[in-house]
Amino acid sequence: MTVSVKFDSVTKILGQSRAVDHLTLDIGAGELFFLLGPSGCGKTTALRTVAGFYMPDEGRILFNDRDQSRVPPHKRNTGMVFQNYALWPHMDVQSNVAYGLKMRRVSATEKEQRARHALEIVHMQAFAARMPNQLSGGQQQRVALARALVIEPDVVLLDEPLSNLDAKLRVEMRTQIKDIHRKIGRTMIYVTHDQAEALSMADRIAVMRRGRVVQAGTPHELYTRPESAFVAEFIGGTNLLRGTLEEVDDLFTVKTQAGIVRAQNGVKALRRGDPVFCSVRPESLRLKPAGESHGRVPSSATNELIGEVLSLMYLGDNQQYSLRLADGDVVRAVEYNPPNSKTKAGDRLAIEFDTQAVVVLPQEELGD
Repeated sequence: MTVSVKFDSVTKILGQSRAVDHLTLDIGAGELFFLLGPSGCGKTTALRTVAGFYMPDEGRILFNDRDQSRVPPHKRNTGMVFQNYALWPHMDVQSNVAYGLKMRRVSATEKEQRARHALEIVHMQAFAARMPNQLSGGQQQRVALARALVIEPDVVLLDEPLSNLDAKLRVEMRTQIKDIHRKIGRTMIYVTHDQAEALSMADRIAVMRRGRVVQAGTPHELYTRPESAFVAEFIGGTNLLRGTLEEVDDLFTVKTQAGIVRAQNGVKALRRGDPVFCSVRPESLRLKPAGESHGRVPSSATNELIGEVLSLMYLGDNQQYSLRLADGDVVRAVEYNPPNSKTKAGDRLAIEFDTQAVVVLPQEELGD
């Protein structure tokens, strides 16, 4: 059975801190849903309230509209995958996976069948007789996932499960976890601080800050239409050009000290005179020698600023630039499949970007 999960104004106080602060969130049945945010934002605490390891101080946790807030962990039918794997070192792989069934007093025959099936799902059936210390980190992680799946949970909870793996293995495991989710169709709630992990895997993401959700949506929605500078900067990185909103008409017109910036997209509640950020992703910037645009007026669909190259970094498939604008702010640009360029530090370049690529956001204090 697929289960929806709802946080209904959940608050959890740990010590003197509101680790989760009136958190309201709906997670659909069968979703691969991510809680994403910096360290200390409350995402793991929120996950533990779903598991039942923490009871909410206020609010409710609902599974399919059934209140689970005071239901003990072993009666919630959730499976947990921990960051440190938490495998029993004295048990072989098969016994580790079957342990949860032993606690549920499943018959020996059924226990063996279900453990074998769970290992098949994670492609670890050939390692059933091995001990945990004979496995790689990625193999141990798959065993931990099989142990969570074997009890046939309504909700699978994953607490930064890939953080201990090397970069190449993390990428491989992302694909495997997505494949497993597709096969089993269960609701999965996945906690991470890794933006690339969330963007590449999630059906939907909730970005958390200071115990609350600041924005939830699909990866594409969060990346292309952030509703705050915090989300824009946290999801993939961005350039934030500081200015004042001068007009709100067909386009948002923003006056910055580096020049006028026009945008098609922005927060609707903004008004003329508001201090704002213009968010522009590095890959949206196009660079050319400043002289090529001399005397030419940019089209109404294009912005143009002038910047001085501070540094360049060639990475094979792309080249990254840092450029200083007229107001002293530094922006980053990424050029994919870069030609053999003679551009060097100190050169002045025209920086073009489309109005469609800009999102106007309220100014706010950044950081965690």
